[in-house]
Amino acid sequence: MGKLSELFAQVRKASSGKGIGFVGKNAPATKPRAAALLVDITAFDAGKAEAAIKAGADGLIFPWNGQSGANTDVLRKVVEAAQAASEKVITGLHITGGWEKLARKDFEEFKELGLNFVVLPLHAPARLLALHVKDLEMVVSVPMRDGEMYPIFIRNLSAFEHVAAIHLDFGLSSEVGGMSIEDVLHYRAVREAVHAPALVHVKGTPDEDDAYTLLTLGIQAVVLVEDKDRATTSQQISTLREVLEKVYQDDKDTPTLGLTIK
Repeated sequence: MGKLSELFAQVRKASSGKGIGFVGKNAPATKPRAAALLVDITAFDAGKAEAAIKAGADGLIFPWNGQSGANTDVLRKVVEAAQAASEKVITGLHITGGWEKLARKDFEEFKELGLNFVVLPLHAPARLLALHVKDLEMVVSVPMRDGEMYPIFIRNLSAFEHVAAIHLDFGLSSEVGGMSIEDVLHYRAVREAVHAPALVHVKGTPDEDDAYTLLTLGIQAVVLVEDKDRATTSQQISTLREVLEKVYQDDKDTPTLGLTIK
């Protein structure tokens, strides 16, 4: 099980924060939450990465457009900065271009950089799903499309055993909390078609109504898009984490919505 899958399994469990033995580092105690919290970092910035983790993010996602060389060295330093802020942090790449040139050696390099998962678009080469590299998990981005047959089409993703999760590229509005039951059912039909944990992007700072609505979609992780201002991003992370903790506390005695991760 990779670190992303482990996060999905552990997010609803409390952690005492105690180290192991005499030399184990003491990590901050954590409360159970309704979903994991990742942050979409739009640039390779070590300061932003470290600040996001210290504010309470479980992990980070960076963009990658196929370039290498100097960018690889910068990314390594950013990942190291995040890991210095927390040993449990997870990091991934959102592949935004150059996927036609990707090969096993690239995935192995991603792993060596300390990355834990990659997010692939639906139109990336299918061969990439067979390039299994230990401890580097695959996430496939699933867009929302019209048509009654689309959920039936997209459920075939379940046939790929190396798909650890899906990224719901639904383009949700900032007023998530105002979605109707019918609206959610349209999204839910696509989400339920693939039996895998799900991530979804949000902008700004979702409130409790937004968080409860997101849970009806059956997600396991919220991906917050960073603000241009570092301090604003840190505040949004802290607030959203508190909201996810409160929603879990309010909802823990009711049946779990969506996929249960064991």
